[in-house]
Amino acid sequence: MNEQSNRTKYWQSQDADHHLHPFTSHPALRERGVRMITGAKGIYLEDSEGEKILDAMAGLWCTQIGYGNEEMVETAADAMRNLSYYNLFFMTSNPYATELAAKIAEKTPGDVNQVLFACSGSEAVDSAYKLVKYYWNLKGQPNRKQFIARERAYHGSTTVAASLSGLTGMHPQFDLPLEGIHHVGPTPHHYKFGGDLSEEDFCDQCVQAIEDKILELGPENVAAFVGEPVMGAGGMMPPPEGYWPKVEALCRKYGILLWCDEVITGWGRTGEWFGSTYYGIQPDIITMAKGLSSGYQPISAVALGGDIATQIAKSDEEMVHGFTYSGHPVACAVALKNIEIMERDGLVATDAAKARIAYFQEKLQTLADHPLVGQVRGVGMLGGLELVKDKATKEPFDPALDVGFKCREHCFGNGLIMRAVGDSMILCPPLVITDDEIDELVTKARLALDLTAKQIGVM
Repeated sequence: MNEQSNRTKYWQSQDADHHLHPFTSHPALRERGVRMITGAKGIYLEDSEGEKILDAMAGLWCTQIGYGNEEMVETAADAMRNLSYYNLFFMTSNPYATELAAKIAEKTPGDVNQVLFACSGSEAVDSAYKLVKYYWNLKGQPNRKQFIARERAYHGSTTVAASLSGLTGMHPQFDLPLEGIHHVGPTPHHYKFGGDLSEEDFCDQCVQAIEDKILELGPENVAAFVGEPVMGAGGMMPPPEGYWPKVEALCRKYGILLWCDEVITGWGRTGEWFGSTYYGIQPDIITMAKGLSSGYQPISAVALGGDIATQIAKSDEEMVHGFTYSGHPVACAVALKNIEIMERDGLVATDAAKARIAYFQEKLQTLADHPLVGQVRGVGMLGGLELVKDKATKEPFDPALDVGFKCREHCFGNGLIMRAVGDSMILCPPLVITDDEIDELVTKARLALDLTAKQIGVM
C-alpha cells in the first residue's frame, strides 16, 4: 500500500470514528469508507487517491464560477485582513454587506429590494417563514398562519425548512411537519405525473389543487404559497408551461404572499439571474443561497418586495430576528466578487451564456436514444435523465433494483459526479463549463448508462 492510500485509510478511519454526515447511513459509510476530496479547480475535483472527477453537480448546485478562482481567494484574504468579523446588530453595518444588499436589489425582479442575510438556504427559509408571520401580525391579520407548499419540494433541513419540504422521508425521524404547513399534489411535472392529460390540462389540475387547498383552509387564514421555480432535489422537475403565471394570479386573487425559494435557481442557473424572471413572475419573497457566493463562503439571503417589504421596513418596533454571522463581511465580500465575475465574464443572460446553455441542452438530448432513458429534461444549466423500464409506456423500474443508484456508482467509477434522485439522474454543472467539457460530461454519462444497462441485463 502506497503513502497516498495509507493517508486515505487514515482519514477514512478518523471520519468513521468522529464525523456524522448529512443524509447518510453511517453503518454503510463506515463499511465502505468515505471518498476524500482533497482539491478542486475549475469544474474538476481531485480525491485523495489522485483521481480527477468532473463535477456535474456544481458541488450541491452552487459553484457557478467553478472551483479555485484566484480572484475569490484574494478577495477573501483582503476582506479578512481588513475586517475579519463584525455583526449587524446595534445599528451597525459594514461596506460589504451594504453593497451586497444593494447588488441583490439590483438583480432581483421588480421591487424586491429589502434584504436580510443568513448563512444557509435553510436559515433563509426559516427566516422568511418568520418574516411572513411578522408581516401578517403587522397587518392586523394574525389569523394568517397557514403555509402551502408542494409534494416532493425541497426547502432545506432545519425544522421549518424540512417541514415545508414535501419529501416525506424527511419527516418521521423528527416529528415533522410543523402544524400549519400543508403540501399539495400532484407534483407539477407532466412527464412523471400527468398521466393521459395534456400538458395544459395537467397544469390546470395542479393550479386547481392549490386553489382547492386555499379554499379548504379559508383564504383569510393562508399566509403564503412557497415553491421552487424548478423543483431541484425532488428530481429536477420543471413545471408545465404556464404554471407559474397561473399560480401568481391565484395568489393575487386571494391576497396570499408568493414566495419563490430560489436557493437553486437563483444566480444564473436558469439562464436569467433568477428563476422568477425566467418564468415571468413577480414574487413577494425570494430566498437565495448557493450561487450567491458560488459556495466560496456560506451566505444566504431573504429578499422582500411589495407590501411585505414596505410594512417591515417602516415598522418602528425592533425586529427581533438575526444571526451572529448575518452579513459576515468576508462572506459578503466574496459574494460581491462572485457576482462581479459572473457579470464581467458574461455568465448570465448574455448571448454567450445562451449559446452555452443551448449546447448543453442539445448534447443532453443525444442521450434520449439510450434504452434506459425515458426523458431528457432541462432548464438553463440544469438537466435531468429519467431512467425507465419501458420508454413507450414510461413504466418505471422496480425501486428494489436501485437503478439510479447503480448509475450514480458507475458515474463515480468513471470520474463523473451526477446525482440520483430515485431513478432520475440530475445534472447541474458550473456555469463556466466549456463546450469541450460538456462533450466529456455527456460521453462519461453515456458510458455510465451503458454499464448500468449491462448490469441489469438491458444491454
